[in-house]
Amino acid sequence: EKPSLSIVKRIRAAPDRLFAYWTDPALMARWFCPGDIVLRSVETDARPGGRFRIVMQEKDDGEVHDVSGTYQVFEPPQRLVFTWAWITMPERESLVALEFRPVDEGTELILTHSQFADEAARDSHRQGWSQLLDKLVAQFEGE
Repeated sequence: EKPSLSIVKRIRAAPDRLFAYWTDPALMARWFCPGDIVLRSVETDARPGGRFRIVMQEKDDGEVHDVSGTYQVFEPPQRLVFTWAWITMPERESLVALEFRPVDEGTELILTHSQFADEAARDSHRQGWSQLLDKLVAQFEGE
């Protein structure tokens, strides 16, 4: 069985609002890059079978990270599933599944990223997703 990861976050936003932060390019541009990486572009065709592409760039060495995929499941505001492949390694396509569960204080977001080629790829993505989700949580603090 291929390695996978799961991260659960509680976010102070209604599920429909949070879902939009994963599918609207203008909203994604506010947070969708880990650490101090710079987001260069976000394109989405948010619908079943639609595609997305995200281009990020390292500040220090200028390395470009280009990821894209296809929406497999599009059920607003409960569930979103999409493929995930880096342009430099398209043969290593993996799968990201998001569940948006309403709770009293907003939404419990469950991110599951599966079908990694190896444990090193999983561990690298865990770090990236954790940093990225911290930025998403920060979008709703103080509201």
